[in-house]
Amino acid sequence: MEMNETVGKILSYGDCCDHCLGRFFGKRGHGLTNDERGSAVRTARAVAENLPFEPFTGTCWVCGNFFETIAVWAERAIAAMEGIEYTTFLVGCRVPPLISESEEMVWSDLSLADPEPIKSEINREVGKAVSAITGKDVDFKKPDIVLLLDLARDEVDVQISPLFFYGRYRKHERGIPQTHWDCRACRGAGCEKCNFTGKQYQDSVEELIGRPVIALFFAKNAVLHGAGREDIDARMIGTGRPFILEVVAPKRRTVDLASVEDAINRSAAGRVAVTLMRWSERAEVETLKSSKAHKKYRILVEVEGALSAEEFANALKTLKGVTIYQRTPERVAHRRADKVRERRVLDIEYAGVQDGRFIAEILGEAGLYIKELVSGDQGRTHPSLAEILQRPAHVTSLDVLQVGGTREGE
Repeated sequence: MEMNETVGKILSYGDCCDHCLGRFFGKRGHGLTNDERGSAVRTARAVAENLPFEPFTGTCWVCGNFFETIAVWAERAIAAMEGIEYTTFLVGCRVPPLISESEEMVWSDLSLADPEPIKSEINREVGKAVSAITGKDVDFKKPDIVLLLDLARDEVDVQISPLFFYGRYRKHERGIPQTHWDCRACRGAGCEKCNFTGKQYQDSVEELIGRPVIALFFAKNAVLHGAGREDIDARMIGTGRPFILEVVAPKRRTVDLASVEDAINRSAAGRVAVTLMRWSERAEVETLKSSKAHKKYRILVEVEGALSAEEFANALKTLKGVTIYQRTPERVAHRRADKVRERRVLDIEYAGVQDGRFIAEILGEAGLYIKELVSGDQGRTHPSLAEILQRPAHVTSLDVLQVGGTREGE
């Protein structure tokens, strides 16, 4: 009796289709579609109250008979995905406020305990129709494509999920930043200073890796997420720097990583080289960027005045295992918080002479500023090699040899 009374009260707002009527009890029990449930409660009320059974034939005051257009929306969705490679998909929707407000008013007025939102049924029914036609599966967690049905505009927006792969890159040429930099003068708009390119530097590691990737995957963009970054004037050699490349909106998804690696290395030959190890996912990006890996460097040091190799080597030894106090260097003060950081020199050793300058190799904790460890940065870094030698010293070239371990994924 209580159910029949509730059905009567719902219908007093205006006639509604079986989908919407059934959805007001959508979470009560299983085994029936909302359409079937709506027809059942309509029939049960008519029988219980000895009323003539009148199937719904008009215009639903809640949805405006949306569910009669499921096949139309399915065809729109399939057309929107044309030319895109995918295995799984998910349907979402934007419902006009009036529809949501109408059903929510009934929920509130009648204190309904088991209603299902119209968005859920639309997503499910259109998803079933698309799956039946295409043979593709719905994936609620990691779909290749998300289809957004915009009921107000009668349009389907397609969101292509990105792809991610993990590897290590080596940068053999100095003067290349890790990621794209907008021109400082025009902030990317294009001006005479940047030759109307909008870029401060004409190439970056990100772009040298990304260009062939964009072409292979028919992607919109490619974004490099690195485990830290080297200075523009430093090379990244040795085992390479771990990175994850995010392939944005790829229309092609099944590309062999070996062929991707080959395309990148041919395109960026002599400048950047990569070793691609495996596919990745978004959750790993944050792990990679927040990792605190040790780093090993090889530097060329110029010291003012006469100094023997033995004196230089002995000075280096005094820094081994020492905690260094570094106030944010002047050269990065415009983009880093001004504070004093404590970092250890894990290992440091003399490695020879080149062109009248000393070679040193340093293993340091993540965040150790190597150039300032040598120069002292006008007293902002203590102790420093210049302080120990009691004479000016500075780095003339820097190479990163190793970031973290050498095993896959480190």
